[in-house]
Amino acid sequence: MKQVFTALALGTLFVGAPALADAEVGKPAPAFTLKDETGKEHSLAQYKGKVVVLEWTNPECPFVKRHYEADTMATTLKGFDAKKVVWLAVDSTAHNTPEKSAAWKKAEGFTYPVLQDAPGTVGKAYGAKTTPHMYVIDEQGVVRYAGAIDDDPRGKNDKKVNHVKTAVDALLTGKPVPAATTTPYGCSVKYKSS
Repeated sequence: MKQVFTALALGTLFVGAPALADAEVGKPAPAFTLKDETGKEHSLAQYKGKVVVLEWTNPECPFVKRHYEADTMATTLKGFDAKKVVWLAVDSTAHNTPEKSAAWKKAEGFTYPVLQDAPGTVGKAYGAKTTPHMYVIDEQGVVRYAGAIDDDPRGKNDKKVNHVKTAVDALLTGKPVPAATTTPYGCSVKYKSS
């Protein structure tokens, strides 16, 4: 019964939130400028010419915790050429603060910025629904992948397909992304209630 209620509650959240748009694969990514946990500004435009990975995150989410304990994000990023690929975490959690992001980043030991989107403006522009929810944007600023980090929602598979790695590798070698969209999994993004 609890699972049915949760599914209904989540369904209501998505149905009742028509303000959510979607960053569409094959179309220009929504422009944004956000400050990270240190107050430094990052805009999508400043990374033109590089592949940009956007990771919607919330350190309180069990799915995010699992991926950070397994070093999924850091290991994926490590496999890329830092001169060609930028990784940006985005936290659209309504009650998030730069201090919380900085403490989490220090505890987990990763180096990429955590962009602060507590009002949820950028998350809603992208249609980010879960944490994690991943987007890969090509060198011209076009969305080429949107969906899950991998094909293992429950974290039980010995062999996983890392969709983000597959997408970035394809872009860096001039090939089409094999699976341009997948269904994201995780906790719902805790947007500010309107």
